[in-house]
Amino acid sequence: MAGLLTLRVITPDRIALDVRVESLRLPGVDGAIGILPRHAPMVAAISVGELFYVADGVRKSLFVSDGFAEVHANTVRVVCEAGELPEEIDEARAKELEQRARERLQHTGATMTQAEALEQTRAEVALRRALLKLSVPGSRAGGDRDRS
Repeated sequence: MAGLLTLRVITPDRIALDVRVESLRLPGVDGAIGILPRHAPMVAAISVGELFYVADGVRKSLFVSDGFAEVHANTVRVVCEAGELPEEIDEARAKELEQRARERLQHTGATMTQAEALEQTRAEVALRRALLKLSVPGSRAGGDRDRS
């Protein structure tokens, strides 16, 4: 592996991250995507999850949500709905969202209308997002677990 990559995580509000990294792993829609310097150009859809990267020999992560990643000329641009560093994750809010989603899932019956099925799907997505946020290592919720 020669050189470094520039990693930029861009959300509608801000540039959440702009660093030089040795490698990274994205939560792709069809599974994790690993990227090293000199990676071939590509565009890929990303899902809600944890983006891992290595900078100065230290493995770090941040929470990202739906969007896409573009790799070109040793630059990786991740454009997503949300990008939060571990210290930015509000544990209380994430737990509140988790609880609300679980409550919504409990109120669905055996025979659902189309609107109820849509609401259940939204609740499942909200629950998944909250749980993934809470699992980010280094966040107040995720603790300092080593997930190497």
